[in-house]
Amino acid sequence: MTTHFASMPRADWSRRALNWIGVAPFLLFALLFLILPTLNIVLGAFLDIGGRPTLDNIARLFTPSIRGAFWISIELSLLTAALGALLGFMIAAAITFGRLPGWLRGAVVTFSGVASNFAGVPLSFAFIATLGRLGLVTLLLRNWLGVNLYATGFNLISFLGLAITYLYFQIPLMVLIITPALEGLRREWREAAEMLGASGAQYWRMVALPVLWPSLLGTLALLFANAFGAVATAIALTGSSLSIAPIVLFAQIRGDVLNDPHLGYAIAFAMIVLTGVANGIYILLRMRAERWMK
Repeated sequence: MTTHFASMPRADWSRRALNWIGVAPFLLFALLFLILPTLNIVLGAFLDIGGRPTLDNIARLFTPSIRGAFWISIELSLLTAALGALLGFMIAAAITFGRLPGWLRGAVVTFSGVASNFAGVPLSFAFIATLGRLGLVTLLLRNWLGVNLYATGFNLISFLGLAITYLYFQIPLMVLIITPALEGLRREWREAAEMLGASGAQYWRMVALPVLWPSLLGTLALLFANAFGAVATAIALTGSSLSIAPIVLFAQIRGDVLNDPHLGYAIAFAMIVLTGVANGIYILLRMRAERWMK
């Protein structure tokens, strides 16, 4: 018995050591590809070309061109987050509460998992092949219905075109996140509301939506951060024709004419702050929503 108790601390130490070894690859990955690059960006934002501390880079963020690029990015992110949240919520509600075939729910969730991570050059090419000037949908509308999409003023390489492209991954992301929250609504709540004479609309307005509100607001913040930080899709689709923050950042870091790495660091630092605030709001509201579900 004495030997058994004496060996307990050593067993606990070995178990904890194995746990730390197991999580070590993740910690190393986060250190090399997240923490250290972020620290480099933050430090670079407050240094000049000679490596001396300065606030000039931060002050230049308020120049009309950069400020305008940030406003366009914020507007684009808010628009796609709002539309993505609305349409994604409707889809999630339909597959959760609607009397649809069981296989359809699995298909929608599986597609959402794939589409929410489909971005960059492949997504841009897919939309050019679909809604470009010679895209499939554009030609079908013109040849079958006599509708010249581009004669109406539509242009895929524009604010509207980029917003439509972003919705391709914003809507599925909303479906993935809000579906578990909808499944967490207890059937007893609806039955109790119906027993008290509440209609379906009253149940949603007075019971379901107040419970889901933290999840909805948190997901909206996450969708905003997701759109605001999307770089590859915007660059691949619009190039330099649309002045948004990620494209201005790319021009400052890698451009031949506008090359100014430290201003690029300052732009990246501002983007990190905005997306960090949005993600922080999402985490806080998500924690509150989980407490409600419990």
